[in-house]
Amino acid sequence: MQVADFDYQLPEELIAQEPLAQRDHSRLMVVEKTAGTWHHTTFPQIGAWLQPGDLMVFNDTRVIPARLWGRRVPGGGKVEVLLLSPRGTDRWEVLVNPGRKVPPGQELTFGPNGELTAVAEERTAFGGRVLRFNQEGAALRAAFMALGEVPLPPYIKAPLTNIERYQTVYAREEGSVAAPTAGLHFTPELLAGLEAAGVKTGYLTLHVGLGTFRPVKAEVVTEHKMHAEYFAISPELAEAIAATKASGHRVIAVGTTSARALETMGQADGTVRPGSGQTEIFIYPGYKFKVLDGLVTNFHLPRSTLLMLVAAFAGRELILAAYQEAIKERYRFFSFGDAMLII
Repeated sequence: MQVADFDYQLPEELIAQEPLAQRDHSRLMVVEKTAGTWHHTTFPQIGAWLQPGDLMVFNDTRVIPARLWGRRVPGGGKVEVLLLSPRGTDRWEVLVNPGRKVPPGQELTFGPNGELTAVAEERTAFGGRVLRFNQEGAALRAAFMALGEVPLPPYIKAPLTNIERYQTVYAREEGSVAAPTAGLHFTPELLAGLEAAGVKTGYLTLHVGLGTFRPVKAEVVTEHKMHAEYFAISPELAEAIAATKASGHRVIAVGTTSARALETMGQADGTVRPGSGQTEIFIYPGYKFKVLDGLVTNFHLPRSTLLMLVAAFAGRELILAAYQEAIKERYRFFSFGDAMLII
């Protein structure tokens, strides 16, 4: 299977550069995978396609100010650092730009007065570095909050005036470098309305990492390796999924991140094991889903692992045809774009 099999041409003007004035005013394409059909509606109407007893599973991760601007010592050359994942209380795996200027042993300084410093200790398998900072624990977190900025995807060129619009309304577990964007469409009022209609909700955590920023460079799908991301599934969510399956209702993941966490811990009977750890699961056509019965997702970049996951769930031909329909109907694409419900 070739990565080129997941390519499509997108007019640049359809890449959403900013969120809509109201979160839930986006459009929604509903794709019925068995029938091979789709329908056009608006996101507040999503409840019309759900049933009492269905369980929607959300990713409650919160984006951190993971982009730091520093300088090399000595020399003073500017360096961009993107935090990826902690390696201890004072060490982080990061991406650095320009990487060639930050070999192991290079010291970096951050902040107007150099209040935060770090030393590059080693290179990583994905071309990044491991930095050891001069602070740790809560003090290091406070330094990140004070000095960092929330990184937006590279295809978003416009500055974001309200950074909370790049957080879901239920975000609480800090640790992501990018938002689980399928959840950006939900408001407290919409969530309350779904629950009032009998749709259940549950939460897991998956901290979005390097995969969001790392393009697929391989030509053959199976040659691509996913970067590990932290996830956690509680016993309460596992019990809710088991009860939902036992009653004959559906488990619907909100976002590809929720889907990957569920499938990582999924069992043959459709239930999941509770627990936490690192997942490198790579889902592409041919994968046999264990847990998912439905998926809420945005429209993804060509040749991306996210598009491959969606194609695995609904079928490559159907998804690519639906994407062409979305382009024809002028849907908004990517992080701040419109949404798709696949059932």
